[in-house]
Amino acid sequence: MKIKHQTINLLFLFTIGIYISSCSSSSNKKTKSGNNLEGTIAISGAFALYPLAVEWSEEFKKLHPDVRFDIQGGGAGKGIADVLAGSVDIGMVSRTINEEELKRGAFCIAVAKDAVIPTINSNNPQLNIIFKKGLTKEQFKKLFIEGKTCTWNEFTGVQGADKISLFTRSDAAGAPETWAKYLGSSQEDLEGTGVFGDPGLAEAVMKNPLALGFNNINYVYDLRTRKPLPGICPIPIDVNSNGIIDPEENCYETIDSLNLAIVQNRFPSPPAREMYFVTKGKCSNHLVNEFLNWILTKGQSQVEKAGYVKLDQEILNKEIAKIK
Repeated sequence: MKIKHQTINLLFLFTIGIYISSCSSSSNKKTKSGNNLEGTIAISGAFALYPLAVEWSEEFKKLHPDVRFDIQGGGAGKGIADVLAGSVDIGMVSRTINEEELKRGAFCIAVAKDAVIPTINSNNPQLNIIFKKGLTKEQFKKLFIEGKTCTWNEFTGVQGADKISLFTRSDAAGAPETWAKYLGSSQEDLEGTGVFGDPGLAEAVMKNPLALGFNNINYVYDLRTRKPLPGICPIPIDVNSNGIIDPEENCYETIDSLNLAIVQNRFPSPPAREMYFVTKGKCSNHLVNEFLNWILTKGQSQVEKAGYVKLDQEILNKEIAKIK
């Protein structure tokens, strides 16, 4: 990956993991007779899925108080590596599982959808013009792939020399891979100052008025107000490259309006993606399978509330059949 030498190092709670209730070794998993489940489920991986995994775990514990969860962020790369190494029960992966990973035993269950969106500091001096015009795919490609040094003024037509501060991810993850795919490339080709993790990249954008980055939608919007968080907001994508954000392209006011655009296929398809819980081979652990089955059924009621997009029932039925 092409990353500037001054990589921003930010420490977040996500990198060390959150232990929900007390933790114990995943090798001690067991179940009681009937519906009373107990044991530990260890999960690691994509920042994109982290908030939803925490939400699911808390709801599942209300039904099964003796179940414990050890959930750690760290990126999709960590999730797939951990689960294939057998160090966790479930890897959270926010990108397509590749052939090599499938050959090594990755067994993926689609659980939800979200999107990767370009982000900008809400105090950008030319924010109003940028909102009206948006940026095109070619303009994003010029910056992130071709590495052109540009100013915001070049895109807005306003006089000045406000140099764009470009940020990308330093860790192997689903968000940069998805964003790079949209631009016709791969994560290794993305230009910008590298920052670890989705929370880190969001914070870097919040701190710099001239910043440009990209984030999973749950690190851009406040789930209480449903509007963008203070200091950061999406850049509208000018999909048809006509120099203006048309009504059908204007879908960023709330997380719900953006998710509706994803459902209606109005949002550019490469940055919208399915996300997966991955096990090593078809899981034979009863506790883990009970949790996965609950996610694909009753647990889907938490998806939209948590700011994600529910899968179509046809897809859910296929995923349920895979784990039976």
